[in-house]
Amino acid sequence: MRMAWRRKPLQQLLWFFVAALFSAPAAARGDAPQPPAQAYTQTAEIRVAELPQEARETLQLIRRGGPYPHERDGVTFGNYEKLLPAAPRGHYREYTVMTPGVRHRGARRIVVGCERQRAGPASPGLLRLAHCRDGGEFYYTADHYRTFRRIVE
Repeated sequence: MRMAWRRKPLQQLLWFFVAALFSAPAAARGDAPQPPAQAYTQTAEIRVAELPQEARETLQLIRRGGPYPHERDGVTFGNYEKLLPAAPRGHYREYTVMTPGVRHRGARRIVVGCERQRAGPASPGLLRLAHCRDGGEFYYTADHYRTFRRIVE
């Protein structure tokens, strides 16, 4: 009976090491569970002149209406992190900001919020800033949606 009592702490220790062994690669990839994001409070601001050159170029593309270098540019941004003000689905669209030296899309994005005008049919396709009631609100993230900064003129 006494031997079974001694095995229990050893089994717990073994399970601890097994769990640590399997969670280490996930943490290294960034797949480990993150603490829940806090609801939107106040987003820091960044001036257009302070943005990286690639972000300023993306901003110009958005204002012109394209063409965009990535097929995912202009897709709906869900705001699942709740770091931007709450809005109905389809309010936010995301656009890739090129990252020098990276062959994939990278982590940098500009997210555009647009309250569409009620006059005329809503266009389900790409966002046209002319359809925005207030000209759109622009946010920049350099760390793949972990933080946002509102872009101001």
